Order: sequence, then C-alpha cells, then structure tokens
Amino acid sequence: MNQPLAYVHPQAKIARNVVIEPFTTIHANVEIGSGTWIGSNVTIMEGARIGKNCRIFPGAVISAIPQDLKFNDEETTVEIGDNVTIRECVTINRGTSDRMKTVIGDNCLIMAYCHIAHDCKVGDNCIFSNNSTLAGHVTIGDNVVLAGMVAVHQFASVGNHAFVTGGSLVRKDVPPFVKAAREPLSYVGINSVGLRRRGFTTEKIREIQDVYRILFQKNYNNSQAIDILEAEMEATSERDEIIQFIKDSHRGIMKGYFKAN
Repeated sequence: MNQPLAYVHPQAKIARNVVIEPFTTIHANVEIGSGTWIGSNVTIMEGARIGKNCRIFPGAVISAIPQDLKFNDEETTVEIGDNVTIRECVTINRGTSDRMKTVIGDNCLIMAYCHIAHDCKVGDNCIFSNNSTLAGHVTIGDNVVLAGMVAVHQFASVGNHAFVTGGSLVRKDVPPFVKAAREPLSYVGINSVGLRRRGFTTEKIREIQDVYRILFQKNYNNSQAIDILEAEMEATSERDEIIQFIKDSHRGIMKGYFKAN
C-alpha cells in the first residue's frame, strides 16, 4: 500500500494487503478487496468495486465514465468479483441509468486490449481473448469463451458455456452450450470440449445435441421447434435453459447450421 510513486485518494477503501505498483492512480469512491495486485500505470476511477485476489496489469482503465452521449453523470459503478485477471490496457466502463452498473463475475480472465462497455453483465469463469469488445448493455453467461477480436453488438446476449470463434461479429443472441462461427454468425455444433472439461457426461452432451438438431437442422422455425421440444423431449435443466433463452431473446438468435461453400 505504501507506494510513494502511486496516488491513492484518501477516501478510497483499500484492504491492507493490496499491492499497488508505481504510477497507478486510484480515485475516490473506490473499494478494493484483500489480496489484489495492481500493476504500474493502472487508473481506477470513481465507482469501482473490485473483489479479492484480483490481478490488474499495466495500462488498464477501470470504471471510466461511459462512452455514451446520454450519460448524465449518474452515480454508477463497475463491480468486479474475486479472482479476476485483467490484462494490459483493458478498459471497463461504469454503468448508466439503464442498469446503473457494469458487472464482471468471479474467476474471469480478460486478456489484453479488451473493452467492456457500460451496463454489461459478465458471468463467472469467462475468458475473453485479446481485443474482444462488448458494446453497451451486453449480457454474457457463465463459462463463456470469446476468442480473439470478437465484437458483440449492444443489447446482445451469449448463453452459458458458449464458445465464439475469433474475429466473429455477434449481431444476434448466441444460445447456451454451442460453438458459434462463420459470417454471418451461425451454429457450428456443441461446445463439447468445454462441456467435458466442466464435467458434462457424454449422455448429457448427446441430449443437448438432440435439442439443437431440432432447433437448427430440421428446418423448423423457432416457435415450431420449441413446440416439438416441449411436447416430445424429456424435460431437463439443459433443455429448459435453451428454450427459455430463446423465448427471452429480444434480438433473435443466430442462424442455424449451414454448409460452407
């Protein structure tokens, strides 16, 4: 804490065993939990709430005001969970009057040069590779992987356990458990590797595949597919999660499977 070459506002609430490297600036109305390490040349602005055992690398800017012309200096926050790693030059903006906060869950890895805009909500155990960008009001589920240079449209959602390949443009919602790729973004299969790593059985993965065969490979529209799933497939937590995600989608879900030329 006692780093003479860093500036910490006297009203900031910093746990005693936080390490702050030289040339970092921490503003007022900031809270940082125990065990967190903050590298050199980091800027943490008003409204930041950072959990325990986080690692924030040089050049990151946390809780800057939104890049939104409608923002009217509301008292909003960025809330970051425990055990989050934020690599070099990441930018995370605080919320607006819409959601009042930007949220990142526990155990996330946000790689260098990523941007998380105002009012986003990111779940637990997510990995964002270099240069991935979330526009405002985006919702990301748990255990989501965004490969490098993914761009997510404002108000879009990505479901739990989804994997989005590098360079993708996410204009529509991405449902849970899938791999998404190509242009326009489309279903290319189940995220079976990620699911196995997280303890899903082969039987459970096949059940999820059966759901998506009806949704994406049988030429039904979404309403028809949901009717069939509810009538003919056994109710499971995964089936119900997929159906509910589609019903709740405001932007519509991404395209179904198609063969690349």
